[in-house]
Amino acid sequence: MRRCCWPPTRRSPPDGPGGGCGSRHTRRPETGIKAADPPRSPDGPPPGGTSGPHGTFPPRHPGRVRCVTDRRSRAEPTAVPRHRKWCRMHQPGMPPPPPAPLDGGTGGQIQLPPGAVVPTPAPAAVPAHPDVAHTGVAVLLIGPAGAGKTTVARYWAERRPVPTASISLDDVREWVRAGFADPRAGWDDRSEAQYRLARRTCGFAARNYLANGISCILDDAVFPDRPAVGLGGWKRHVGPGLIPVVLLPGLDVVLERNAARTGTRRLSDEEVATIHGRMAGWYGSGLPIIDNSRHDVATTARMLDEAVARSLSSPPAW
Repeated sequence: MRRCCWPPTRRSPPDGPGGGCGSRHTRRPETGIKAADPPRSPDGPPPGGTSGPHGTFPPRHPGRVRCVTDRRSRAEPTAVPRHRKWCRMHQPGMPPPPPAPLDGGTGGQIQLPPGAVVPTPAPAAVPAHPDVAHTGVAVLLIGPAGAGKTTVARYWAERRPVPTASISLDDVREWVRAGFADPRAGWDDRSEAQYRLARRTCGFAARNYLANGISCILDDAVFPDRPAVGLGGWKRHVGPGLIPVVLLPGLDVVLERNAARTGTRRLSDEEVATIHGRMAGWYGSGLPIIDNSRHDVATTARMLDEAVARSLSSPPAW
C-alpha cells in the first residue's frame, strides 16, 4: 500500500484536477496516524465527483474515491520550511552546520591583529663556497710546457688535510722505456697511441683513488683545438665530476722556465711558443684560468683552491 508524501510533490489548486496526491491513504507527519478513506455513498460517487470541504473534485478514475486532505486543518511543524522537498539540513541524521568563524566573517580566515605587519619569511641562507680542503675532488690542471703544472699540483696535493694523490701524464708516458715515442721527434701515430694509453692509465688510477676516498689532481697539456685528445677523453676516463683548471702564464715566463729544464721535458723555443699560442684558445671557454706569471707556488695553490671552490658551487659547462 503506497503512502503519500508530505509535503505534496506537486502543488495544484485545491479545487483543480491535480489536487491531492492521488493515493488512497495519507499520513499525518505530526502524529503518524493514517486517515481513512472518506465513506462511500451506497449509490457510488455523485455525478459531479467527490464532495469535500473545499468543494467538489471530479474523480480521477471511475469507481475510485480520491483522498481528500484538508491542508488548512493540518498543523505543519514550524521549524520545517514549506519547500517541495525536505531541506537537507533539517533531515534526521545530518550533521549540524559548522559554527560561524571567530572573526565574525563568512570565509573562515584567521583574524590578524589590527595594525600588525606580517613578517616576510627570511630567505634560505646561501651556503658559502664548499670547504675544498675537506672535499674529495678530482682536478685536471691544464697548461703549456713550462707553466708549472706538475710543481703546483704536487704542492697542492701535499698540503691538503685529506689524502690526495698527484698524477702527471708526462710521468706515466715515461714509464715506457724502450720504444718511447719522444714528443720532441714530432707527433705521429705512435706518439698519439702512447698518449692515449697514458691518459687511460691516469683515468683508471684516478677512479680507483676516488673510490677509496682519496682525492687526486692530474696535469696535462690539453689543447682546446684537439678534440680527439682533449677534455672529452679525460671526462670519459675519470668521470663527469672532473674539475678542469687552466694554468696559463705569459710567454716570457714559459720560455724562461723551459730553459731551466733538462732531458725529454725540455722543448725548443719554437715548440714552446707554438704550444702557448694554441693554449690561448682556452680564453672564452668558460673554464677557470689562472695567470701565475707573477705568483709563487704557494699563492698559485691558494688561487687553485678558490677556482675549485667556484667550480664546485657552479660547475662550468664543458
